[in-house]
Amino acid sequence: MLTRRQIRVKVMQCIYALTLSHDESLEKQKNFLRISIDNTYILYLLVVSLLIELHRMEENFIRLSAKKYLSENDEKYPNKEKFLNNAILKQIVNNSLLQDELVKRKLKNWDLHEDYVKIVFNEIKKRIYEYFEDDKLTWVDDIPLVNTFVLKQLRKVNKEYSQSFFVPKLLKDTDDMVFANQLLTKTLLNNKKFEEEIQIKTPNWDKDRIADIDAILLKMAICELTGFSSIPERVTINEYLEIAKEYSTPKSSIFINGILDKLVKEYRIDGKLKKTGRGLL
Repeated sequence: MLTRRQIRVKVMQCIYALTLSHDESLEKQKNFLRISIDNTYILYLLVVSLLIELHRMEENFIRLSAKKYLSENDEKYPNKEKFLNNAILKQIVNNSLLQDELVKRKLKNWDLHEDYVKIVFNEIKKRIYEYFEDDKLTWVDDIPLVNTFVLKQLRKVNKEYSQSFFVPKLLKDTDDMVFANQLLTKTLLNNKKFEEEIQIKTPNWDKDRIADIDAILLKMAICELTGFSSIPERVTINEYLEIAKEYSTPKSSIFINGILDKLVKEYRIDGKLKKTGRGLL
């Protein structure tokens, strides 16, 4: 579910939170990283379970309205059960693995906040973002990621799918979490060293003039270039340029690219770029 780029963003958010709080506890940040990554999956489960609650609310609405206004409703809403009979929704509602996952994680958010379900039911997602933003700090950045993933899932689903389709893996494998922890740890432990390298390459820039996010992305990129032998240098550079375009200033990617280009040339001469594995062209 989470790509390496999204994992890099999570690490960036941890380091940024540390920068603002001036808390140098590595273990605290590693714990924050783990929770942040896990919360992405919880958000996914909540978005999917919201569809179940909307289906249930529509079912109750039709049942109650049929008793009160049977003939009138039939005229106004000739396709009133189209939503209930949607094949994809029925698969989600009847997915026992998904239900088990929600029970295991004790996700009763919609039972406790039925008012938000009613809002979505009546206004179709107009204010649901408010709830997500209030509940978990990192969900502000996760909402587009999770919504995009859910949409892709819904587009791919068919009648032959397995129940595990709606309960995907959060990470591709254990290597991804190892990568996240190592990237966070190595970047923070070498913070001063990377800071000095950046300052040497930006003699005409005061430290305070470099945006916090730009400085963090540069340190993470330097960490990957010199500390992760299996990741091609071009992959590292491209990843951080894309993250900069999304999370920093309009000119950040140009600034970061210029610094990394100088550093890579020096690293090649000094033999610091020790890359191994396939695809390292």
